[in-house]
Amino acid sequence: MINQILAKRYAKALLTLGREDGNFEQYGEELGGFVTFWESETEFADAASNPLYAKEDRKTIVNAVVDKMDLSPVFKSLLDLMIEKNRLTIVPEVGIFYQKLLDELNNISRAKVTSATPLSEEAMESIKASLEKTTGSSIIVEAEVDPELIGGVVARVGDLVLDGSVRNQLTSIKETLIKG
Repeated sequence: MINQILAKRYAKALLTLGREDGNFEQYGEELGGFVTFWESETEFADAASNPLYAKEDRKTIVNAVVDKMDLSPVFKSLLDLMIEKNRLTIVPEVGIFYQKLLDELNNISRAKVTSATPLSEEAMESIKASLEKTTGSSIIVEAEVDPELIGGVVARVGDLVLDGSVRNQLTSIKETLIKG
């Protein structure tokens, strides 16, 4: 829980700086790239975040990666601060919260659409348009297949759940029959 609070603070701070200098999109891309590298290179992540190593050594390792990735001085300063506070391990959570803040800023919602079988491109576009009309925001759709739905579609956008699955309809019929 405390890590989530800290991650939100770092994400908000980076976004605030980005909005002030107009580079918030760039910082988001840099953060996303660094998080991807962090998660794929576990040896680097271990070495950079292990408090058994001196902070200066960890900064040297991280700065070498930052230089190779050609990241901005503002982003480098964020990473230096996180090393100084022994919080570099939460960089993936910072990335998640930063993306959420960017989505809010750009009026974007992310939808998870689950279906029993893969949906056609045309069906996905139709669902996306319907969700955009319902929510009033731009939608980025993530598709998922779950054969247990039997048929139909379940769409989740934040707290909104639209369940048009056959499984849900059968459950409703069952409850109606039991009630009499």
